[in-house]
Amino acid sequence: MMHNGNADDAALTTDVVVVGGGPVGLMLAGELRAGGVEALVLEKLVEPAGHDRAGALHTRTVEMLDLRGLLDRFLEGTQVAKGLPFAGIFSQGLNFSLLDTRHPYTALVPQSRTEVLLAEHAHQAGAEIRRGHEVTGLRQDAEGVEATVEGPRGPYRVRARYVVGCDGGRSAVRRLAGIGFPGTEATVRALIGYVATPERDVPRRWERTPDGILVLAFPPEGGTGRAVVIEYGHAPAADEGPVTLEDLNAAVARVRGTPLKLTEPVTWLSRFGDASRQAEHYRSGRVLLAGDAAHVHFPIGGQGLNTGLQDAVNLGWKLAARVRGWGSEELLDTYHGERHPVAERVLLNTRAQLALMRPDEQHTTPLRGFIEELLGIDEVNRYFGRMITGTDVRYATFTSASPGQAHPWTGCFAGWLVLSGRPEGPVPVAELLRPARPLLLDLAGRADLREAARPWADRVSVVAGEAAVEPSAQALLVRPDGYVAWAGSAADTADELRAGLARWFGPPAAEGRHPAP
Repeated sequence: MMHNGNADDAALTTDVVVVGGGPVGLMLAGELRAGGVEALVLEKLVEPAGHDRAGALHTRTVEMLDLRGLLDRFLEGTQVAKGLPFAGIFSQGLNFSLLDTRHPYTALVPQSRTEVLLAEHAHQAGAEIRRGHEVTGLRQDAEGVEATVEGPRGPYRVRARYVVGCDGGRSAVRRLAGIGFPGTEATVRALIGYVATPERDVPRRWERTPDGILVLAFPPEGGTGRAVVIEYGHAPAADEGPVTLEDLNAAVARVRGTPLKLTEPVTWLSRFGDASRQAEHYRSGRVLLAGDAAHVHFPIGGQGLNTGLQDAVNLGWKLAARVRGWGSEELLDTYHGERHPVAERVLLNTRAQLALMRPDEQHTTPLRGFIEELLGIDEVNRYFGRMITGTDVRYATFTSASPGQAHPWTGCFAGWLVLSGRPEGPVPVAELLRPARPLLLDLAGRADLREAARPWADRVSVVAGEAAVEPSAQALLVRPDGYVAWAGSAADTADELRAGLARWFGPPAAEGRHPAP
């Protein structure tokens, strides 16, 4: 069990240490607890950062929150957007009604509120969260990882089976684990500030000017609002230091062409660039990475936080399974295999969007007009919408068949389906996944498949019903994160299901106890 850390502790023990108490680390802690393992969160900040750089929870993240019964908390008093611009093209935005989902919207939740709600969830789930505790060293061996921690009462050590770095783009865990972080350097300079203005009737605007991009959102009567300025061709210097109110005023004047008086009170000021980097490996032995520790990019389209939260849900059940002994090393390796390509694609589309916003009347402006026309075609709009919201993700790892031979539902997200034909009425699959247990959905009364799954009853729930799935399937084996591990047609046998169960969820209970890793 875990003990309270102080300078006299020789070593503490827990299942998983999560380094970083932002939204991604907190989500992961909740997922680990749902999987039945201990989780200790170490966050170097004494208090939450309180900033709202991210403020959009896209459809796939909304669906993930629904899987765990958290969505109502996040939607309370929250506005939703039925579409968003792509690369700042507002005249023909993305239409989320074209998506296959029960939640065709983006929830506009400030990051500070997301962090508060996920901290409450992690705490209620039984995770321990320590603030003001900074990890300064890591040493791993065949049985576990020892972390050196600098706490408010002095240094101490904690020993865990695994450590996960959710500690941001400058991740100490990534550095200490020796994981490379290649990518491209920043070529633009951007400032963001939550500040005040005495000026009235400042138009809410997203403006592409000859000198950059300007985003303003202030109340008509003046007061506190947000200003974002992006300047192309000005890579941020490493030693620029903290952003000042004077820096923000000067940047707004340069890009706007005229000054806008920005004043105290200042809630938050920050700078960022368009450096795009991705960890070479999301796993090094018993050390793993998630969120910004694994990938950073220009924050357009609100995809960074969403990608990180989905990392956490993908990793949580697999790591818990490995700790509990029924998850294999190969299962844990699928975390990198599945999530690395997703973030790689996010890095690609954010760089493309930033290029499409460049203030270049001769070349970029005609291209924007062309993209605007294409977005008016439903299939094109759906393609871009699925990419931005994460609803195009299909995992192709760890299947017995090649991707071309596997059932089309294999690797797809099934959490948005609704199961009918049950005595209590229609039931969303998301509700059935609330306990974070795998599901075998028997959609065709296949008694042979239900019997085949019986030896996995300690890990897999079997539910019968009907669902409108195209192409048709007689059974879906659904992972705790809502993705389909195995899909069966009329031609598939009980032996094929057993192989899928063993591959994803370990040997049947009849084969004995599962050894701890």
